Amino acid sequence: MSRVLERRKQYLRLMRQVTLERGSFTVADIAEATDTPRSTVQDWVNRLVEEGCVLLTEEQRGRHAAHYAASSVMPESACRRVFTTVDGGEVEIYHECMSGGCAAFCEFHHARAGGALQSVRRDGTLLRERAVLGRRDVAVGLDPAPAVGIVGVFHEGDYIRQHIRCIGGPAYSLTDMMSFAEGVCGVTVRREGAVVEGEVITRALAYVAIGIDDTDTGDEGATFALALALLQHLAKLDGVMPIGHRVAMLNPRLEGRTAGNSCSCIELAVEPGMVARVEESAVRFVAGEAASAEWGIAVRQGFRVPDDLRAYGRSAREAVLTREAAGITAERFGARLHGGRGVIGALAAVALIGLPHGVLLDPGREIAFGNGREIASPAETLMHEHNHIGTDG
Repeated sequence: MSRVLERRKQYLRLMRQVTLERGSFTVADIAEATDTPRSTVQDWVNRLVEEGCVLLTEEQRGRHAAHYAASSVMPESACRRVFTTVDGGEVEIYHECMSGGCAAFCEFHHARAGGALQSVRRDGTLLRERAVLGRRDVAVGLDPAPAVGIVGVFHEGDYIRQHIRCIGGPAYSLTDMMSFAEGVCGVTVRREGAVVEGEVITRALAYVAIGIDDTDTGDEGATFALALALLQHLAKLDGVMPIGHRVAMLNPRLEGRTAGNSCSCIELAVEPGMVARVEESAVRFVAGEAASAEWGIAVRQGFRVPDDLRAYGRSAREAVLTREAAGITAERFGARLHGGRGVIGALAAVALIGLPHGVLLDPGREIAFGNGREIASPAETLMHEHNHIGTDG
């Protein structure tokens, strides 16, 4: 996002907060809270008054400062984060919402619309969508038509451009909320009657999966806890957007396991130039914090998982694998291994990305294969039923 847009968002957020708490604000209030010269804040207040975002509620009288109020106390944005990663000719779109209900609404209607999307799945308030580059028109309207759909996704230089068509509530989100979401670089819109079509611009980030295993002992530590700590640590780096944490169960009959034999994987969206630094930071962090000398991590870029790599993950749930086998597989599929024996399970964690929690946690469940795509969610099944796109898996 440009510095001007970022600054505007910061000021408007603070002005709305103070308006809610005190009923109004002064230039001095904002200048003190942001450690900014009053003249600079006054320029921003004047600009926001002209835009209709801020109202003058009480004029200056002598030493009594002018008071202002944000024009709306509705949520600044239900959209917390919107960001994208690229893997070849496919894009993953991540949309984190304040509301589980709103996320479910978007999941349902995006799936019904199909358009440029191959798959839609939701994890709590995080909506994850897989799209192919290009444009595929959809018609939006009242039920049974979808209220919103992604009609096109384009990769231009360092940016991803989503073309969204919508009506009603989704149109309000596009025109009044999405530009405030973290990760959004810009939004442009145009209206055709009740229908709004807009473009949401985000950075073209790299998807990075980091698998972790064997960081604990029988008496100390837990791999899932260290993985979460690593996710929080890396999320503080500039150019890193955290996606999530997954736990996967491996071969429950493995001798020498510390407990149920689980591994962890964290997912990150990273500025391409930051990938090497993220990997170095992950190695240092795990090496310093692991309770076991056999800790291992695996790092791989790309959210598409080839069938043969997925097969390695399945084998780790059914058999006893060697470090040599892990090394051969990692080299074949562009993963990098660090550490001791734990690299076997760490690579398995990376090989299992994209599978539903129910499959990850039950080593007896079958794993579907499908050219790097994920198992179909209920939303994807809905897509199939509406004959928009095929399902994954």
